[in-house]
Amino acid sequence: MLTSKQKQTYEAIKSYFRDHQIAPTETELAEMIGLKSKSRGVVHRYLTALCDEGLIRLVPNRRRNIELQYPYEDNELPIMGRIAAGQPIEAILGNQSLNLSDSLLGQNRFVLRVKGDSMIGDNICDGDYIICEKRDTVQANEIAICLIGNEEATLKRVRNNHDGFVTLLPSNPDLSPMIYPASAVHIQGAYVGLIRLSS
Repeated sequence: MLTSKQKQTYEAIKSYFRDHQIAPTETELAEMIGLKSKSRGVVHRYLTALCDEGLIRLVPNRRRNIELQYPYEDNELPIMGRIAAGQPIEAILGNQSLNLSDSLLGQNRFVLRVKGDSMIGDNICDGDYIICEKRDTVQANEIAICLIGNEEATLKRVRNNHDGFVTLLPSNPDLSPMIYPASAVHIQGAYVGLIRLSS
């Protein structure tokens, strides 16, 4: 069981890793948790307690010697580096993470499952799950969830014309744009990103 100061130390280490992608020194850590720079002995005791709990590892003979054993929050996934989809590239391990809450979640976010291939030019394919943000307006050419005549919904790029009409643009070259009176098209949300699960 960690004391409040040990928990504060652990949170400070994780925060430093998130911001700098490297470990703090013991001196930096002392300052972060409100201790004088000469209190390295106290900090070292806190670090030893964190080691005993299996939360960190201290690497000998290294100035920035703290390694997190569980570096990612429940809503984060590690970014392990880059992978080539063309010519192979050098494999370099990363130490960053992607916060799924920041990327996908939000108070006004929702998910729709795509049916059809009208947006394949934007790499949005049949069966994908798209993340949307609830909005009633979008910028020109932004991908939006459009309700037509209060009956049918579709995912298209939106272009407002000067003649009181709206053009809904598919990104599939085999399909034609759709033109409606502006009063018939109601924006329900904006496209944010997608999740593609392998079948």
